[in-house]
Amino acid sequence: MKLKHRAAWWGITAAALVATAGCSGETARDTAKKAAEVADKSTDQIMATLTRASDKTKGLGSAEIRTTTVIEATGGKPISMEGTYSWGDGAAMDVRMDTAAAQMSALQDDPTTQLKMVDGAYYYGIDPQPSGVLKGKHWMRIDVSAVAGEAGANNIANNADPTAGLRYVGASKKVKDLGEETVLGKSATHYRGTVGAEQIKDSKFTAAEKKAAIDSLNASGGQITYDIWVDHSDLPVRMEQHGAGLSVTMDFLKFGATKAITAPPASDTGDLTEQVRSRRDAALGQ
Repeated sequence: MKLKHRAAWWGITAAALVATAGCSGETARDTAKKAAEVADKSTDQIMATLTRASDKTKGLGSAEIRTTTVIEATGGKPISMEGTYSWGDGAAMDVRMDTAAAQMSALQDDPTTQLKMVDGAYYYGIDPQPSGVLKGKHWMRIDVSAVAGEAGANNIANNADPTAGLRYVGASKKVKDLGEETVLGKSATHYRGTVGAEQIKDSKFTAAEKKAAIDSLNASGGQITYDIWVDHSDLPVRMEQHGAGLSVTMDFLKFGATKAITAPPASDTGDLTEQVRSRRDAALGQ
């Protein structure tokens, strides 16, 4: 039995946008001064918007989401998921994904596979197997750390809120306001920014905030470009991440009031943590 599925996780890091403006009919000094004033004003406005979005989203605690993930290393075939994502009491999710795209066909005949993440572990809904650890079981359990590594698992635990990165709005100087767009039937402002570890290190964040942000970036390849669409209620409608051979789109269909996510019964679960960890360590030469 080959376990080819690679769980993809992402968090959004947004940053302050720096706008430039040019004026005609003035001296170079006046032009530069006014441009700086406009830039500061624009940056302040954008920072305020993203901060409101972060605070409001964090407080809601959960959402119905739809995601599409493309991993170059696995052939670039999109993996779609839809379901519940919760961050109010630690990171958790309960989604259904395309079985073939997720390379789970060896364990699941149904065209979609249920995936849960709760209490630091992934649970995959499977068909009962005829032998081995999964004999007669409907669920396969794998520790998050066995799939994502210790750093990746810590990143998930410390950045449970999908918009946690919005708190890092002061870190980047390379972000743009791309204007109003219609997304999921809603009018939203499109922001795009790039952030890397050096920007985080030079920020005014606390040591704990820097560590969480840098761990997130390192787990994603060091530098990531993010797009976020924020509606007129100061809530994210869509988020995208691009970089390190990974592209993820997350649509927020509905916020709050989602069903609690619980682990499947232990008696109906087979644990493949050590097998997956061994394969991962071997692949990494550890």
